[in-house]
Amino acid sequence: MTGMNNKAIILLSGGLDSITTLALAQQQGYHCYALSFDYGQRHHAELIAASRIAQDYRVIDHKIIKIGLGAIGGSALTDADIAVPETAQVGIPVTYVPARNTLFLSFALGWAEVLGLTDIFIGVNAVDYSGYPDCRPEFIEAFERLANLATKAGVEGQRFCIHTPLIALSKAEIIKLGHSLGVDYQNTVSCYSADPQGRACGVCDACRLRKAGFMQAGINDTTRYQKN
Repeated sequence: MTGMNNKAIILLSGGLDSITTLALAQQQGYHCYALSFDYGQRHHAELIAASRIAQDYRVIDHKIIKIGLGAIGGSALTDADIAVPETAQVGIPVTYVPARNTLFLSFALGWAEVLGLTDIFIGVNAVDYSGYPDCRPEFIEAFERLANLATKAGVEGQRFCIHTPLIALSKAEIIKLGHSLGVDYQNTVSCYSADPQGRACGVCDACRLRKAGFMQAGINDTTRYQKN
């Protein structure tokens, strides 16, 4: 079911999950706006990928908003002094960016109010999610309640909906879904240590999940890797 005006905002990182979410939203009949963030991430190449995806999928508008999360640090993705781990982590890993999805959804919510739409898509995943607390269904449900309490549109009777179509899927299931929608994953960037050309390191958490996903899906992995 599409929303009341058939339009939606898609949070677009430039990675595997977000391109699949965009393709699925379009397949469901939504005309899409895309929202990306330059938040001081070391894998800046994902924004080049996001711009390319937005063009390829002919979104209505694509905004890249700059928020300086490097100023507070606290994550291997925003602080050059914290190394991206090359082995699996126990608990919440150092690649967790404090409150990132809360901030991203808040910007999306503000833009949704301006555009007069009520549907927001985010490609969070609670199965292969590396232990991030802001990828869980409980968080999404809580944010949706907040969205409808804290906005003029919500108070006046519009109903915001945060769509998480990938939340219960494994990485292999996401890849199979994208493959069925004709998604080309070659130029997407998932790697936390991607080089300026967007080539993946092959050893970080994100790369391991992605590699295993293609293998389990039985689909050829066209990811571009750095030559070590």
